[in-house]
Amino acid sequence: MPRNPNKARRMVVDGHTYTRSVRHSHSRPGGPDRDCCESLTIHLTGARGALRIVFREGPGRLVPGGWAMVSGEVSLATTESLYLHEPGAVRALMEEARERGWRPDGPSGMEIDGWTLFEAALRRRQEASAAPQPAPQE
Repeated sequence: MPRNPNKARRMVVDGHTYTRSVRHSHSRPGGPDRDCCESLTIHLTGARGALRIVFREGPGRLVPGGWAMVSGEVSLATTESLYLHEPGAVRALMEEARERGWRPDGPSGMEIDGWTLFEAALRRRQEASAAPQPAPQE
């Protein structure tokens, strides 16, 4: 049975449970090809505020618009892409947001332009995949 795309996904980071969801929207009326926006919302269970990371289309900034890209994929024209449904990409974006002042247990929400986090989060993902993996325990 496929999962419900409207239901937030759970993710545990450092013993804390978060929910995360990805949404696609348009900021101007006039059809699906007008000002596409992909947003990732992260919420610490039990906290009041949430983090909303927003990726708006623009010159050299690619978000899914119904063709050539899949839901949740964001990319600069000159780099690789981040897939917002992937837990590792979500964690990299969360860590960058924390370094820039987001507190998961804060009293209010925060919205951040995702493009300001993009390249640093992409580097984190690349470093994590290049790091030696621990040997399996027997």
